[in-house]
Amino acid sequence: MKELIIEADVKSLDEVLAFIDEELERADCPPKTQIQIDIAVEELYVNIAHYAYTPDVGNAKIILDVRENEPRSVAITFIDSGVPYNPLMKPDPDVTLPIDERKIGGLGIYMVKKSMDNITYEYRDGQNILTIEKNL
Repeated sequence: MKELIIEADVKSLDEVLAFIDEELERADCPPKTQIQIDIAVEELYVNIAHYAYTPDVGNAKIILDVRENEPRSVAITFIDSGVPYNPLMKPDPDVTLPIDERKIGGLGIYMVKKSMDNITYEYRDGQNILTIEKNL
């Protein structure tokens, strides 16, 4: 298990992705899966950076755990002490509508939900705890 604690600022996104990619490469993660994970991590981290502490800035903790049991998987947990928010409660956008008829927002978390094998959220001890899991 590896951990990164970083200021929740969009400027730190490259450092977050470098941390994730280094561990995924070490785990022999397939390139297609790594891209899916990177997109999910970017979406979730940027949401924390933009909305968790507004207008202030706080930290985000990211924990990456490669699980060797079958099926082999990776779990990435995002923890922040910002405003309580469960993105899984947001209704999925109607992707059957033409783009100009869709409501703004929600597409990013929808993509995360569709590309990951499992997502959980809890608010505990004043912290948002969101975990994504992807089979390798």
